[in-house]
Amino acid sequence: MIYKRRQFFRKLSRGGSALALTPFFQSLRAHREGNESTLPKRFVFVVKSSGIDKFNLVPKGLENHFVNPDDHKKLGNRGRREGPLVDVALADHKLPEKLAALETFKDRLTIIQSLSGVGFRGNHTKGFGTLSLHDSEKVAIAPTLDCLLGQHLSTGPYPMYGMAMSGQLLESAGWKPEDSYCYPNLSAYGAAKPVAYQGSPSKAFFELFGAAVASPRELEKKIALNGNLMDFLTEDARRVEQQLSGDDKERFAQYMDSFDSLRKIEEKKAALTERIKKYAPESTDRFDSTAPSGRIESHFEIASAALIAGLTNVVTLRPDTLGVKYSELGLSNSVHALGHLQDNKASNGWTGHQARMEIEKLHLKQIAKMAKKFADIPEGNGTMLDNTMIVYMSCSSGDHHCAGHDWPVVLLGGMGKKLKAGRYLEYPKYGSKGHRTVGNFYLSLMQAAGMKTSNSFGQLDSNLKDLDLEGPLRELMVG
Repeated sequence: MIYKRRQFFRKLSRGGSALALTPFFQSLRAHREGNESTLPKRFVFVVKSSGIDKFNLVPKGLENHFVNPDDHKKLGNRGRREGPLVDVALADHKLPEKLAALETFKDRLTIIQSLSGVGFRGNHTKGFGTLSLHDSEKVAIAPTLDCLLGQHLSTGPYPMYGMAMSGQLLESAGWKPEDSYCYPNLSAYGAAKPVAYQGSPSKAFFELFGAAVASPRELEKKIALNGNLMDFLTEDARRVEQQLSGDDKERFAQYMDSFDSLRKIEEKKAALTERIKKYAPESTDRFDSTAPSGRIESHFEIASAALIAGLTNVVTLRPDTLGVKYSELGLSNSVHALGHLQDNKASNGWTGHQARMEIEKLHLKQIAKMAKKFADIPEGNGTMLDNTMIVYMSCSSGDHHCAGHDWPVVLLGGMGKKLKAGRYLEYPKYGSKGHRTVGNFYLSLMQAAGMKTSNSFGQLDSNLKDLDLEGPLRELMVG
């Protein structure tokens, strides 16, 4: 239930100067001044493994171009049948079974199909190329979309924050979720600057919300310790730096920068102490669960709280990898194995297609819960969801083995009325006139967030040189 704005404003006023820093207060002030454009913008990228099936994303009543019209079996990765652009209102159609959890948010939902991301390698994943659109599966060679948006939008301690089930893509003997930092090869601030994701919900909780469980004296001591350490290192660094040259000198500078970044993060968190205390989630035993669904739920809960508290404006979640086994769904098959089953039966009797859909439904249920939290928080003349975009996609485009000719995405939320919602968009198939790419989609998000962009993003597809692929998706942009 949404609080009445006047009652909420009175509560904030009683809270004093510390609470005056909350995003709510800032959004109320923006609304009072008639400047909705100053409201904070946020992104949540949920990037699953093994592809997102596209044939079961088509709303009821529309022709399904991803199945054979004769036997209704799924077509391959490049199998979209010929046809023009499909741009229809979701209000006129029932959502497919897979998206049933998002029915309440149909007016804020957008399904996009038949975008392509071809020209960079990846057998089971595009790796860093997923969000940078470069040929960089295992080594970052360019900044990724989430990091670029985070640097542009975030004013809190973390430009972007990532949480992952594991950093290892393929399964191995004795596989289990990560209990510390890991590198899922997904996000990067630039060439050779990958972002480490936190795997443990408990450690993410203490890292993000430590101010909620530590005394002010402990926080001051921690900041002072970091500051004294940095002062010592700075003084000693001058002597060390004089003895270095070339690459060694550059690496040493990056090493020193990491200490300075750590201190700045702690200082910003200390300034947000009251805010963090107010919105920190309750630490529960579920944070220590190794069950995939429990781990995913915890990651979503922590991510929601971090965005609400203003610790970051961009979160990227990696809900699973190919080695995950969703035993709570009665599956002993790994995500990798399920990707090869197709119409064959999984351990619990489901077909491979059905099992993959049930896993996606599990993710989408958490997305719906997150959206509900944001929709209940007043912001400006609307809610936090109006200025937060949740993007559900896969590092493997639209199939288990990722050719990238069809890369479906599901959007939920808003971006300050800069993007259209409540639509089903399906572009002409790869190579056809009117076809568009993931790069065009990323430009849409960047421009909606207020970033200045060029006419393209990432590595261009030489096979599409005769198509007009400049700029954002016109069908998605407002105005």
